[in-house]
Amino acid sequence: MTPEQHRMRAQIAAHTLWANCNDPSAHTEPARRAFLERFEREVDPDGVLTADERLRRAEHARKAHFKRLALASSKARAARAAARRGGEAA
Repeated sequence: MTPEQHRMRAQIAAHTLWANCNDPSAHTEPARRAFLERFEREVDPDGVLTADERLRRAEHARKAHFKRLALASSKARAARAAARRGGEAA
């Protein structure tokens, strides 16, 4: 299969899944829970914090994660823009 055919097959599967899903939020809940648990393990690997404190810290770790992604994206966009400007000038 070509990359385009792979992509189309994946898109068909995704659309079929969501077309037959009665509660999308419930369907994705296990993934969201696992994602947050990752940050809980990161901030409290020994499990010594209270549940409230672990959750508070995990939320901040999650926000920091997304801010790092946003910063990397911003830098990449700026680098592409600079490359385009440099390419136009040449």
